[in-house]
Amino acid sequence: MPVIKVGIIGGAGYTAGELIRLLINHPEAEISFIHSTSNAGAPVTSVHGGLLGETDLVFSDTHPLESIDCLFLCSAHGKSRDFWNENERPEGLKVIDLAQDFRDESCGYVYGLPELNEARIREASLVANPGCFATAIQLALLPAAAAGILHGDVNVTAVTGSTGAGVKPGATTHFSWRNDNMSVYKPFNHQHLAEISRSIASLEPEFTSDAINFVPVRGDFARGIFCMAHFACDLNQEEAEKLYADYYRNQPFTIVSSSPVDLKQAVNTNKAVISLHADSKKKRLLVTSVIDNLLKGASGQAVQNFNLMFGLDPKAGLKLKPSAF
Repeated sequence: MPVIKVGIIGGAGYTAGELIRLLINHPEAEISFIHSTSNAGAPVTSVHGGLLGETDLVFSDTHPLESIDCLFLCSAHGKSRDFWNENERPEGLKVIDLAQDFRDESCGYVYGLPELNEARIREASLVANPGCFATAIQLALLPAAAAGILHGDVNVTAVTGSTGAGVKPGATTHFSWRNDNMSVYKPFNHQHLAEISRSIASLEPEFTSDAINFVPVRGDFARGIFCMAHFACDLNQEEAEKLYADYYRNQPFTIVSSSPVDLKQAVNTNKAVISLHADSKKKRLLVTSVIDNLLKGASGQAVQNFNLMFGLDPKAGLKLKPSAF
């Protein structure tokens, strides 16, 4: 198969940095340009220092769309629609958008959660990558929704690393504030609730968005999401583990563990690791899911979708290993 030429818009952010790291080591991909107006002409390593010695690519102020096979949009939310208002997509160009602009599947985009839409992603030209919280929470709930057992409230608390806020510093992202600290933000009203609710309702039509009580928490670590979801459920431990294992049986990156999970099992990988705790007395099921917010929650999942869209091994360029300690 000929090499697949790709371009990146919004090349200076965290997700773009991770995407570049993955693509320069991808066996079937070749980066043609990395667009960043503010950094044009500068080496990519001047922004993404971790790539020193890995690439000699330079940021570009042009984006020749006719020269590539796939475009990754890594700009801030809202900028993707602006980009297409100013540019025309060449016929045949495939697009993967990491912003939230098209997660409602408007303008022909397919929602890019492989564990939900793998068959559609394989046939798609336009894919909207899910949000990081949305990925962790949906992976905790999809098997239950598919079985039609999500009744009543679903209570979710999820803790995210500081990289989830993006590369631009702010009052709640500075190390001196974030270190040894935790805080709640956007309780019950996080923007990812809309895409989560749509996905759950596609599997369990009676489910309503008001049923999810989601409390996001800022953690004092750089990367990763630790998600805890619990809901009324009559399944015992063995039945719950079988339900989840069967649902994810053919998904290479989503793993159901028989032991409690910890964040380090997923950080620096494209894996989602899930554990279950069924309380037979209280008739509740606790589902814990952990992901790396920059990989399975963003750039790793984008490459996974890229692989599906081009008929490649889903694991191509994604055989990443977690820390040993």
